[in-house]
Amino acid sequence: MKVTANTSIRLVPEATGKLLAWASGLEGSSNTYLEQTKAIARKLGAYYRPDGLTEIGFWVPGLIRDVLHEREIYLEVFTPLESIDWQEKEQTIKFKRDRLHLEQQGEFIWGVIAGMQPGNRERAGSFYWLRYIDRAEKLRTIRDLVPNSLPYGIFAPAELYDMDSLQASRADLDYLERTAKSDNPKIKIPRVQSPRNILQIHVGTASAEGTIAGLTRIYQDIAQKTETGETLTPREQNYLGYDAIELLPTEPTIEYRDEYSPESEFFGFLGEDEDSDVVEIELFKPNTQDWGYDVPILGSSTTNPALLGTLRPDEVVDLIATLHTFPSQPIQLIYDLVYGHADNQSELLITREFLKGPNMYGQDLNHQLPMVRAILLEMQRRKLDTGADGIRIDGGQDFRFFNPLSGKVEQDDAYLLEMSNIVQEIKGHKRLMFTIFEDGRPWPEEGWEEKSTYRELIELKPESYQWGPLIFAHNTPSIKGFWEKKWGRVMEVMTIGDHWITGCGNHDTVRRGNQIDSGEAINWHLGKTLPEVLHNAYDNPAVTMWVNCFSPGLPMDFINATMHAPWLFFRNTDEQYGVKVVSEEVGFLDWQISPDLYRKSYCFPRLKTLGFKQLKQLKQFGQALHYAMVQQDYNLAEVVEVLQRCTNPDTHCIEDLLPLVELMRGGMVRFLKKLDEDRLKSFALMFMEDCYQVCNVANYESQVSSSRAKFNLTTREFRHQHPWLANNLLEQDTFDKISEKEKTVIYGVRHNLDLQPAVAILANFEGEATKLNAAEILGIDLAEWKIATATPDLKVKDLSQITLNNSQGLLLTRSV
Repeated sequence: MKVTANTSIRLVPEATGKLLAWASGLEGSSNTYLEQTKAIARKLGAYYRPDGLTEIGFWVPGLIRDVLHEREIYLEVFTPLESIDWQEKEQTIKFKRDRLHLEQQGEFIWGVIAGMQPGNRERAGSFYWLRYIDRAEKLRTIRDLVPNSLPYGIFAPAELYDMDSLQASRADLDYLERTAKSDNPKIKIPRVQSPRNILQIHVGTASAEGTIAGLTRIYQDIAQKTETGETLTPREQNYLGYDAIELLPTEPTIEYRDEYSPESEFFGFLGEDEDSDVVEIELFKPNTQDWGYDVPILGSSTTNPALLGTLRPDEVVDLIATLHTFPSQPIQLIYDLVYGHADNQSELLITREFLKGPNMYGQDLNHQLPMVRAILLEMQRRKLDTGADGIRIDGGQDFRFFNPLSGKVEQDDAYLLEMSNIVQEIKGHKRLMFTIFEDGRPWPEEGWEEKSTYRELIELKPESYQWGPLIFAHNTPSIKGFWEKKWGRVMEVMTIGDHWITGCGNHDTVRRGNQIDSGEAINWHLGKTLPEVLHNAYDNPAVTMWVNCFSPGLPMDFINATMHAPWLFFRNTDEQYGVKVVSEEVGFLDWQISPDLYRKSYCFPRLKTLGFKQLKQLKQFGQALHYAMVQQDYNLAEVVEVLQRCTNPDTHCIEDLLPLVELMRGGMVRFLKKLDEDRLKSFALMFMEDCYQVCNVANYESQVSSSRAKFNLTTREFRHQHPWLANNLLEQDTFDKISEKEKTVIYGVRHNLDLQPAVAILANFEGEATKLNAAEILGIDLAEWKIATATPDLKVKDLSQITLNNSQGLLLTRSV
C-alpha cells in the first residue's frame, strides 16, 4: 500500500537558533561541567515535539579533522512511501530520501526540522542518520547513540518515534501515579519498593514466539485465567507467584558479520542512485540470537529488534502495562543493564572517545570522560522511561579507572551509585529504581570467589541488593560435596544475607553447569543421567524450600531451570569467534541433551541435515573440535586438517581421546572430507541456531512435572505470606546441619518478632536417605507444630519418625 510522505523536510532556522542559543548558554551557567554535559545529553538524538517539529542532536568529537569540507556533513532522512509490514521477514520498500545540512557548534551538530514523520504502533517513522565524506573520499555514517527505535538493527538508521503519544496512551498510568507517591513528606521522589521474589527470563527462549509480545501473551493468558478462576497448567504455574520478573539484557546486541564491515545486514540499498530522491531498500526482519550480554552500547536506550515481534517500542510498554495491571497484584519489571564493557563491534559504531582499550569481553568503557559518562546515563534514563521498576547492574566490578591522584586502579562506585539514582519520569510521575548490583570484586583476581564479600555496594547504599555468594557462576551443585564445601557461605546467607539475591539457578550458574568435566565426582543422587542431575541440581525441591521458605534475602529463579529446559551461552552474531565459542560450549551436549531429546524434530534440525543423525556423532565431533582448537591454538586451517584425519581408522587424530569411531562412518566421513574453514564456520553458526531453538521453554510445556510446579508455586506463595523471612536470623533462631560422609541435612527454627507463626525446616540437600526425629533435632514440642508443606512424594505420618531422601524436605509452622 502506498502512503503519502511529507516532501518538505527542511531545517527551521529560528527554532534551530533557539536550540543553539540554549546549548551555548550552558557554558556560561553556574552548573558544573558534568551537569552541563548531562543537560546536553538530554537533547541528543531525535525528539518529536508536540508542535510537530523534530529536534535532532549529534555528538561528533573529532569530526572536523576527519572531514574535508564542512558542508559535506549532512542529515540523511528516509521516509517510507509504502506501508511496512512489521511481521514480514523480507520486503522491498520505496523510501523518499532527503538530505539537509544542520548547524555545527563545537563538538555537536544541531537542528530543528519540519516535515519528518514520527512513527507509532501502526506507521513507520522517518529513518535518519548523519553522513559525511572523509578526507579519503569515503562515505561515512554517524548513527544516533540514543535512539528510541531501531527496528532494523544497530547498523541501520534509527527511526523517529512519537514517544509522547506512546506514554500518554499506556494502560498502567494509574499504577505509575500510585507508586510515585510517598507517605513520607520528606521523600520527594520515592524509590520503588523491593520485590519479595524474582523470576529471571531470557525473552528469546521464554515463549514459543521468542519475543516480548510472546511473553505478554503468556501473562495475559494467565491473568485471564486468574480472573475467571480457571485452573492453570503446570507450565503457567512456573510463571506465577513472583512479584517481579527480570529480563536478561534487552538492549540491541551485536549483529552477524561475515567481514569487518559497517554495512547493515537488515537495511540494504538496492541499485542506489546517488542523485535520486527515491530509493529502494530491502528490509530483513532482524534474527539475531544472543543471550544479551554482547552489546555494542549504541542503542542501549532502546530494545533489541530481534526481541520485538512487531518491531515497535509499544510492544515493550504493552508487556510492562500487562505486568503492572496483573489482577492478583502488580508484577514489577527489572532490566538487566550492561554498561561495564562493550563488544569489539562497537568500534564500527561509536566514537573512540567511548572506549579505553581491550579487555576479555571486548572493550572497556571510558566512564571518566564527562560527555561519555553523561551519554551512558542518558541511555539508561531513556530505557527506564519505558516503565521499568528496577535494574540489575551487570558486572559492577568492571567499572574501574586509574586514579592519577592515588596512583591506583580504583572502583568507580560513584558511577554505580549514580546509575541507581537516575530518576524515571513518565507523564510527571517520578520514581527511583529498585537496584541490584552484580559485583564480585576483587574479580578477576585469583581466588576472587572466596575473597569477595559481595557487600561493597550494599554498605554504600543500604537499600540496594547484591548478588549473593551462592548465585554466582562458580556455584555447581551438581558436584558431590558442593553444600559441604559452601557451608561457610550458606551461613553467611543466613546471618548477613538479607540484602543478597539468593537462589540456585540463573543464566550464569546453569551455563557453568555445562562446563563441568563429566569425570568429576558427580552427585548421582540427583539423577541417573547427566541431564537429570543438572536439572535437579538447579531445581532442587529441598533447596527451593530453604530459599523460599526459610532463608533471608531476595529469592530468584530462572525460567529455563524451573521448566527443565536446556540453556547455554549462545550467539549467532559473528564468524570471527563463532567456532571458538562452540568449541567451548560442547559440554552442553553431555549435560543438557539426551538421546531421546535429540530425536525430537525441534532438536538440532540444521545439523541433522549435515549428517549428524545421532547424538553420539555430534558429541564425538564436538570433543574432537574442542581438543583440536586448543591444540592448534585456534588456527582454523590447522583445526580442519586435524578433524579430517579423524576419518582414517589407521590414525589417532587426537591423542587425548579414544578413537572416534562415530566419525569414521559414512555420513560423517562425507562431512569431514568436504570440511574447510567456511564449512566449519557454517557448522558453528548452525550449532548455535539449533541450540537457541532447543533452549526454548515452549518445547517442554507438556513435560513439566505438575507436582514439582505446584510445590514450587506453594513455596513462593509462602514467601509472600511471610515477608519477615527476608530478614537475617535472630539471636533466638537456630540453623545448622548434620554432616556425615557424603551427606548434608539442614535443619533450623526461625521466629518472628511480630508474633507471626514460627517456621522450622528439615531438608536433605545431598546424600542417602536419613531418618530423623523432628522433636529431637529441632528441639520443639510437636504438639504445637503442624506441617506447612513438604516436597513432592514425601509422605509423613509421624514427625518423630521421618525419612528424608535426597532433595526431600519438610516445613513446619507453629501457631501463636
